[in-house]
Amino acid sequence: MDELSGSVERVTFYNPETGYSVLRLRPERNLRLPGQNRDGLVTVVGNLPELSPGENLRLKGHWLSHPKHGQQFQVEYCEQTLPATVAGIRRYLGSGLIKGIGPKLADRIVDFFGAKTLEVIENQPERLKEVADIGPHRAALIAAAWDEQRQVKEIMLFLHAHNISTNLAVKIYKQYGDQALAIVQSDPYRLARDIFGIGFKTADRIAQSLGLPQDHPSRIEAGLVYSLNEASEQGNVYAPADALTEQAASLLGVEAEMIPPALARLESQQRIHRDAVPVDQGQPSKTGAVSETAAPYGGSAVYLTPLFYSEVGAAEKLASLAAAFPSRLSDIPPALLALEASLSGEQQQAIRTALGNPVSVLTGGPGTGKTTCIRALIRVLEESHKRYALASPTGRAAKRLSEATGRPASTLHRLLGFSPGEGFKHNAENPLAIDFLVVDETSMLELTLFYNLLKALQPGMHLLLVGDVDQLPSVGPGDVLRDVIRSGVAPVTRLSTIFRQAAGSQIIENAHRINRGEMPEFSKDSQDFYLFPAESADQAAEWVEDVVCRRIPERFGLDPSQDVQVLAPMYRGPAGVTALNERLQAVLNPASPLKAEKKLFGQTFRLGDKVMQVQNNYDKDVYNGDIGIVTGFDPTNHTLTVRFDEQQALYDWSEADQLVLAYAVSVHKAQGSEFPAVVIPLVTAHYLMLQRNLLYTAVTRAKKLCVLVGSRRAIHIAVGNNRVAQRHTALDWRLRRAY
Repeated sequence: MDELSGSVERVTFYNPETGYSVLRLRPERNLRLPGQNRDGLVTVVGNLPELSPGENLRLKGHWLSHPKHGQQFQVEYCEQTLPATVAGIRRYLGSGLIKGIGPKLADRIVDFFGAKTLEVIENQPERLKEVADIGPHRAALIAAAWDEQRQVKEIMLFLHAHNISTNLAVKIYKQYGDQALAIVQSDPYRLARDIFGIGFKTADRIAQSLGLPQDHPSRIEAGLVYSLNEASEQGNVYAPADALTEQAASLLGVEAEMIPPALARLESQQRIHRDAVPVDQGQPSKTGAVSETAAPYGGSAVYLTPLFYSEVGAAEKLASLAAAFPSRLSDIPPALLALEASLSGEQQQAIRTALGNPVSVLTGGPGTGKTTCIRALIRVLEESHKRYALASPTGRAAKRLSEATGRPASTLHRLLGFSPGEGFKHNAENPLAIDFLVVDETSMLELTLFYNLLKALQPGMHLLLVGDVDQLPSVGPGDVLRDVIRSGVAPVTRLSTIFRQAAGSQIIENAHRINRGEMPEFSKDSQDFYLFPAESADQAAEWVEDVVCRRIPERFGLDPSQDVQVLAPMYRGPAGVTALNERLQAVLNPASPLKAEKKLFGQTFRLGDKVMQVQNNYDKDVYNGDIGIVTGFDPTNHTLTVRFDEQQALYDWSEADQLVLAYAVSVHKAQGSEFPAVVIPLVTAHYLMLQRNLLYTAVTRAKKLCVLVGSRRAIHIAVGNNRVAQRHTALDWRLRRAY
């Protein structure tokens, strides 16, 4: 092979998933080389670790002639070396490669230590204190960053040799420290258990390339846990044993006979739990009553252990709460139960039901007065001097609840006093000191959080679950609201009357039409509900851009980034979330020499971008679905800052996979939120996701304006498809047994 050494002048292209790079290299010796341009640079291509200008490389490979780009050096082997000249060291340190060292500090350090700079940082980092403005703390941070960078490079080279994304190296190092490389080599499946963003398939590629047999016990166990996690990400609490066996055997490429012994090993390790549950579950009727046929018993269910105990515990706690009499509200004077005449009969019944039963459910569509009921209920509780709390699963939903009631409301995590590393402050040993709890947007409530909430409620307290049962279920595992309704453990009030103040809104009227299985109406006189016809996904994407960026701001004076939210049924395709985000970012927040940006995990984040958090991060107090704005970049310390409502969150670049662009989001991710204007692309290419509850949920996110972009045929398909995907959950069955 040919050899080539030199320093990186600039990186023209880098793919973080494959490592494929195109860069310009300045050879270390002034030689005449193939393809060398007038500046003395040569083009280098190949799969490489993530590199920065100023880094020195020793390469082996071949000179090739590209039909368009001319002579290039195709890399087969790459070794990163340290620069030897003062100029090279200055450029290397000033490139931003080492966290904590920017160009100005790099100049001061190199001016002080000269050619020995890198030797000092490597072997005598305490001497950095000799440089002006570098104290002991900063010297220690620089030394740690240098060591981290060196070890990360080792992990990158190892992963790169096994065709694994180099983006994962920093995350692996942060998780395991000095043991990172040893753990990756000895137990790659551990990565899937410990690190967000690394799944079974990634860990399996490493294991397979290391020569682990296909039928190795640890591989089969990891594949089963992966399959159960996949099921939970689809909202299931358990997986039927037969389906799990078939799926895992197919995934792993092994015989089905190998699965039961692996399940037994996982159960002995307490990583899974098996139980016999009914093989079929009933569906809630439109009135909220249970419509259930007798289900045969004996279906073998396989749970991840935390989900099993959450389901069993939630059933026991809720049944105990529902059966507790007398309650803390039993002494409310009858005179206070004389509710104002402005309330409808349905609403008065809902309030009396909530006051008279320890557990109750209030459901209904938009404009039917659920919030009015909560406000009237609060007045009774306050006049009775009862302690109460208002909460929702998400920050946005809690903010809406507070604005609607004029009373404080919090997320369930804040209500329960969650603290990273310590868990929930309020639990069975330290219950909430209240008499009544209202939980709004309960359709979003996932099972594990529900169980932790119930642990903090004492028998005698009242719990009112409020939500729209016809909306999409929670993003996380479980179907709490439907399960509670199906179980019959709590009385259910379903509000159906649309009140006069809401009846003039076509958004609300059409939402109810959709929910009844009727086509929405598009009136020429409408002020808040529109359809822009588009038959193809490409045409729909063009309309979305025009409507969001030009038509809505011009006609309604709304800010296209802050006030308008695109809600797409799918992620893929020209009218999917991913492509629409790239399209809208390019128009609403284009690249500029004056605007900082950074490409991380395959996404370009730019100052001013609208972004969404996609996993719960308790340390930062931000949660799945929270939307914020990128407000700062620090290339020296490798961080970006995002403002979420009233708070700022700081992200290391290695944590950026927790964020996605949010000019367009999925309908599921928008649950519990409301936006001044919503734009919904809906074309037949979205066929797999055209469901009534998805369209209904999307439309009900709009406060002032709802625009559909797509075809009447796609809308008709969605309205006519009322097949709600049945989740594997047995909470309703367990509730009936426990009550």
